[in-house]
Parts: sequence; structure tokens; C-alpha cells
Amino acid sequence: MKSIVLASSSAARQMLLEKLAIPFHSAAPDIDESPLPGEEAQQLVMRLAGLKAQALAADYPRHLIIGSDQVCVVNNQIVGKPHSEAKAKEQLRAMRGTRVTFYTGLALLNSETGHSQVVCEPFHVDFRALSEEEIARYVAKEQPLQCAGSFKSEGLGITLFERLEGKDPNTLVGLPLITLCAMLRHEGVNPLLA
Repeated sequence: MKSIVLASSSAARQMLLEKLAIPFHSAAPDIDESPLPGEEAQQLVMRLAGLKAQALAADYPRHLIIGSDQVCVVNNQIVGKPHSEAKAKEQLRAMRGTRVTFYTGLALLNSETGHSQVVCEPFHVDFRALSEEEIARYVAKEQPLQCAGSFKSEGLGITLFERLEGKDPNTLVGLPLITLCAMLRHEGVNPLLA
């Protein structure tokens, strides 16, 4: 079986990949994540997922490299990581009582053959009409400052929602495992048979 590399330092993505019970390494890719002028959310996450995988190809020349990137879209605007409590509160205020779409780009690169598979998985979240106190308490308790959209659905963030809609709940955390398994099988790696 080809060795697998997760092009990410995200603890949440590592935990998700551990669900598949296959050995893997993690390495942080060094890329510019800035959007290109006029780039749509779906194009952005697919491009960045591919770049993250490609960035590690020289260091891992005979591996399957997984790249993933996610953005949140609120009222047709791309929302990134808040990096501060004030920005996190501002993002959650903008999302309360609305439907928000998360786009997750997923890439699997076979660095030996150069074959690459890249997709975009959407996931929709309907937020409750959150009070100011709920927003402030949530941000203080969970500190979601490095999370697109200012929440952690795998934690207390689940209390912010009315409804979730998508193919794979793992997509919301940042790694669509159902699609990843299909990509891995296409490269001859079946987690059930590994």
C-alpha cells in the first residue's frame, strides 16, 4: 500500500483521517492561500487543496497526498478564519438566522504518477437566531479563532444550528471522508481491506 500523507497541520483533520484506521503522516504545506481576483469559493478551495497536496510532492515522491481547504460563504461573501474574538462574534452575528454554505476542496495526488483527483463538496448549515449573550459565551468557551465561520461543529458549535444538510457530516469539519474513500479506492487503497 502506498504511504499516505495529509497535507495539513489541522488536529481536526488528523482526527477525521484516523477514523479510517490507515497509517498516515501529516505535514504542513507552505502555500499562499489568498484568493485570486474574481475567484469563486468553489474554485478557490479546489485550487488550494490541489496546491497543498502538490506542495509536499517533492518531499514525498511515492505517496498519496491529501490536500483539503475550506471556506464559509455568507450572503455570497467568502468568510475565512476570524483570528480574533471580535471578528468571531462579528461572523456569528452575520450568520444568525441564515443558511450558510461551506465549500470544502479535497485533492488526492499520487506523487509517483502525477495523477490528481480534485473535488468540491458543499455543506449547508442553518443557524439559529442566536442572542448576543449566546454568541459571546460560545466564542469565550470554544475559542473558534482558527475555524472558518467561527465555530467547531465537532464541539459546542453544534448548539448554534437548526439544521445541517450535506452528503457527509465530516465535510463540515474539513475532510469529506466518503469522497476521500472513493478517491483512495481509485488509487488501489481500500481502508476496509488495508
